[in-house]
Amino acid sequence: MDETDLGMKKAVIDMGTNTFNLLVADVNRDSFKAKYATKEPVLLGMGGINDNRISEEAMARAHLAVKKFMRTCKAFEIVAEDVIAIGTSALRGAANADEFVASMKRVFGIDIQIISGEAEANYIFKGVKWTHDFAQPAVIMDIGGGSTEFISADSNGIHDVVSLDIGVSRVYQHFDHPETYSAALQADILSYFDQCPCSEMANFRADILIGASGSFETFYEMIFESEWEAAPKTVELPMNELMRVLDWSIASTQKERNEHVWIAQIRKTMLPVAALQIKWAIQKIQCQRVLISPYSLKEGALH
Repeated sequence: MDETDLGMKKAVIDMGTNTFNLLVADVNRDSFKAKYATKEPVLLGMGGINDNRISEEAMARAHLAVKKFMRTCKAFEIVAEDVIAIGTSALRGAANADEFVASMKRVFGIDIQIISGEAEANYIFKGVKWTHDFAQPAVIMDIGGGSTEFISADSNGIHDVVSLDIGVSRVYQHFDHPETYSAALQADILSYFDQCPCSEMANFRADILIGASGSFETFYEMIFESEWEAAPKTVELPMNELMRVLDWSIASTQKERNEHVWIAQIRKTMLPVAALQIKWAIQKIQCQRVLISPYSLKEGALH
């Protein structure tokens, strides 16, 4: 019997383009038990992602978030060597990523893995697989700040993956930080999605679309007017109600989003972009059902 059979304490820090996530868990070979999870709105890609850099202000926010996370890890008796730190779109495209990685190593002792879009998609699949059996073919969609991943999978595993640079922060900054979305702006954003190298999307057809946590959690809460609870299973979103909240989000003003009690603070600014992207994906994938999984990259990293 090796140590993975006995169980180990692990922590994952998912350094996303918008949000940094921390997950602390007891991990066995075939399962894990979450002990603690939290997130911080770092906005790592704000002010620099479309120029392929991490701004000084974003680096400072990242250090504050990781300082909090490492304090939590210490409380759970997890040392830096047992922290899995993963960097995604903002970091893999940043010319000064080496500086960021070196500073995190110097200050906190953690080694950051900056992963490719394909590797990110594989982690996402592993995370969602904790919650879904893929008895029927499905497409997973993970909306990030810098990129969005699509994974075509069934009970035999992954068939195809694509990572597109259409994350909500990247799009929001590209279109000059809009507060409202006119019909003309919506058309421009949809055209921007179509201009990405997404010819491979023709291969992504399934009756089921699975949204991997993130923005999908907010749309769940808007539909059901109740807090999303991350039970280890997928939950179906009623299509008519989903379309209603997507359309409302796209048509809403910043003031209306600010006042909406079921929109998480970190999503109030860029939620229309996420809504447009989901509607775009539903049309591309031609799905009939939309499910939401509570798990994504950080849970996949525990596999």
